[in-house]
Amino acid sequence: MRIDRHDTDILIIGSGGAGLFAALHAHQSAPQGTKITIAVKGLIGKCGCTRMVQGGYNVALGPGDTVERHFMDTIRGGKWLPNQDMAWRLCEQAVVRVRELENEIGCFFDREPDGTLHHKAFAGQTADRTVHKGDLTGIEIINRLMEQVLARRIEKLQEHRAIGLIPTRDGSALAGVLFIDMRTGDFRLVRAKTVLMATGGGPTMYKYNTPSGDKSMDGLAMALRAGLPLRDMEMVQFHPTGLLAGDHTRMTGTVLEEGLRGAGGHLLTHGGARFMFDYDKKGERATRDVVSRGIYAEMQKSNNPDQIGVMLSMAHLGPDWVAQKFKGMVKRCADCGFDLAGGLVEVVPTAHYFMGGVVVDVDTRTAMEGLYVAGEDAGGAHGSNRLGGNGVANSTVYGGVAGDVMGADIRGMGVLRDPDETVLDAEIARAMHPFAQPPGLVQPLRDRLQTAMWEDVGVMRTATGMRRGLERVTAISRDQDSTGLASENGRAFNLTWHDWLNLSSLCEVSEVIARAGLERENSRGAHYREDFPEEGDMDASYFTVAQKTGNDLDVIRAPVQFSIVRPGESILPDGAPETLVAQP
Repeated sequence: MRIDRHDTDILIIGSGGAGLFAALHAHQSAPQGTKITIAVKGLIGKCGCTRMVQGGYNVALGPGDTVERHFMDTIRGGKWLPNQDMAWRLCEQAVVRVRELENEIGCFFDREPDGTLHHKAFAGQTADRTVHKGDLTGIEIINRLMEQVLARRIEKLQEHRAIGLIPTRDGSALAGVLFIDMRTGDFRLVRAKTVLMATGGGPTMYKYNTPSGDKSMDGLAMALRAGLPLRDMEMVQFHPTGLLAGDHTRMTGTVLEEGLRGAGGHLLTHGGARFMFDYDKKGERATRDVVSRGIYAEMQKSNNPDQIGVMLSMAHLGPDWVAQKFKGMVKRCADCGFDLAGGLVEVVPTAHYFMGGVVVDVDTRTAMEGLYVAGEDAGGAHGSNRLGGNGVANSTVYGGVAGDVMGADIRGMGVLRDPDETVLDAEIARAMHPFAQPPGLVQPLRDRLQTAMWEDVGVMRTATGMRRGLERVTAISRDQDSTGLASENGRAFNLTWHDWLNLSSLCEVSEVIARAGLERENSRGAHYREDFPEEGDMDASYFTVAQKTGNDLDVIRAPVQFSIVRPGESILPDGAPETLVAQP
């Protein structure tokens, strides 16, 4: 099998907010002459999830708001499971990063008449702190970052799909990454002294999901096969309001952003009754996990197959005002035949974000020398629930951190490392496996996976359901193993091959989600067990750690380190108001 071999100094996998920021910061921090390479599954600036961000970016710059308040909201929202040092750095550095975005990268965010940044109201927060560019914030950030990256001498490997982390022969460090050049179908091994994995998460193993179509959890699947520890893998965030537009369109599952509820939007049954105050005193402005469960519970009450979700109403706020404030979403709904500004739109909880990920330290380093992880691939910052607006902040903050750290670390590194050729051959054989099987259909298998995960490992879970889900995932993997593709002569832009590889990654990660869910015998944040509905002892909080050795997957519990604040305590000053937000 022909393999192209390519060398660089700093390799960045992914071109979302984390990857692009890492490239820019590495360009600043690394010694002159360092070769920096970005490899991306699609095209730079045109793929991934950061570009799809609608709502905005959490940063404590509003009147009365503080980093301490942002931190406490993040810890409480994550139900005391976040890595507190990571959460603190996220909140503290978000202030620095937003100023960098405006003053160095060239982003323009919406402002108040006095020139200060405008802050949206987002759920689960005690201050309005979400800065934004209308409801198209991600496009603004990615376009400006892309311009800066394209203006620098940074190598780009576009349409390169990462399929394997290749260690050294003794397994002590990372030697490089194996890619498929999607344009030719050939394999390419890229050796590097430091590698950032910033491929993004993307829980597209669920029937209703929001991520970019290229997302299939490849990064976490690679990390799992490489033996790296993964934490919080049961924590799949369902955004409460995904557009329900029918099975005939991929628009189904698309997020209708949280700012709609923050602005005063109502969730209604098909009979027209508000229901969220039955589930939480904050109503529609409760955290995402609470609202998703409220919607799901209402869905379970319906016996009408034509009434799947619930209705989102904005008309009472004034159709003209809604059309002005939420132009992007009003147009998106109109394209699907719905009137968001003046009518009702049917919505359903939709798999949106993955709080779990690779275990990293606060500087993005992993247990494997030479490998760094940032963005949605990294676990720890959010715990069991991500606050709306903390996602793009996390990616850009830790992307910048990774670039700085890699640029500094590379100064003490010597020559490029030699790869373990046995692992390299095994990863190529794994990718080529379907060409040796009788041709079959991949999409029905993916449909089965999405249905199984939605029904058995979804918004609300039980031990019986998750065990059944594991059996279904195992059966799908077994059927996939015997499902092949046409001749390997057509590997260039072979989208069916990549669909097969997507499904493989999704099945690997789906198993870990269910296994970690079974290990967590309480309900925290995004993980809700009907058979263990209590949150458990906060002081004895633990997170799950999943790790693979050979074919064996082990899931254990590890205690949360309350390094800054303990449950029941606060770092806000005495007398500080509980919230700065006007209550509904």
